[in-house]
Amino acid sequence: MYKRSMPTGSPFKSLCQVVVAACRKVTLRVPADAAVLYEVSDKIDQPRIAHTKEFTFLDKAAVVADSDLEEVTNVDAAAAATGSWRLCTVTQVEELKILMRLLPIWATSIVLSAAYAQLNTTFVQQGSAMDMRVMSFTIPAASMVSFEVICVLARLSPASGEPSQLRRMGAGRLLMAFAMAVAALVEMRRLEAAGSGESISIGWQMPQYFVLAGAEVFCYIAQLEFFYSEAPESMKSMCTSFALLTVALGSYASSLIYAVVNALTATGGRPGWISDDLNEGHLDYFFWTMAALCTLNFVVYSAFARNYQVKTVVS
Repeated sequence: MYKRSMPTGSPFKSLCQVVVAACRKVTLRVPADAAVLYEVSDKIDQPRIAHTKEFTFLDKAAVVADSDLEEVTNVDAAAAATGSWRLCTVTQVEELKILMRLLPIWATSIVLSAAYAQLNTTFVQQGSAMDMRVMSFTIPAASMVSFEVICVLARLSPASGEPSQLRRMGAGRLLMAFAMAVAALVEMRRLEAAGSGESISIGWQMPQYFVLAGAEVFCYIAQLEFFYSEAPESMKSMCTSFALLTVALGSYASSLIYAVVNALTATGGRPGWISDDLNEGHLDYFFWTMAALCTLNFVVYSAFARNYQVKTVVS
């Protein structure tokens, strides 16, 4: 019976070995034929990753020099592949390349999460300044998040022929920019009504929650799938946690954006865009700023996603 061995050891050690080995061989040239780069052909307990042409400097770690031949022949091949600081396998090199390709995608998720943080902050603040009566019911502003959850659940039905994970994440980033724009339009309508001494219904917020739910479904679910499928075998848990880490970092980024906006707008006795009394502020300007930031984030993401090389396992 075939039994698959689970990855052992620290994945960071393997990454460091690639960097050290590549630096040691900085004077060597990478051969044009990638087939001559070092790989352990009988290493059946872990899948091998196909060679890619990006970050060619790291390929130097898999170039077999004369001084490496003795090390490879004197020790077990599998042990040499995992314990050498002079010679690394193509799979080890590709694992580091995967993380380097994932890093820009991961960074754009922080901006997305900063916009998503408005769900429990400025959206609630905006709803608190509206008429919370709907027919004979009073709907607290914070409970509008439940509508977003319902929209998420309604969109989770399986679909045939769904787009790739990268395209779904791109659609989620674009929808997030659209959600911020819808929130800005609603705030403009609310300020217009407040100027006339009126108050609009909290139901006006439903479109922005609906679009935000679409952004969450397209992006966060595909992001977890993408990071897990692209992660090296020994780093799947770590890469999945990195995908979730963007939510926390996005909250910190959102707080930083608030601080910067207040520092730039609340000057000279002015209340600033995000005022305690929203009728004296301009929350719509803040939402437009977030929409522009999300749009720029989508453009940057698209540039990296268009050239992204998906991992190919050869065995």
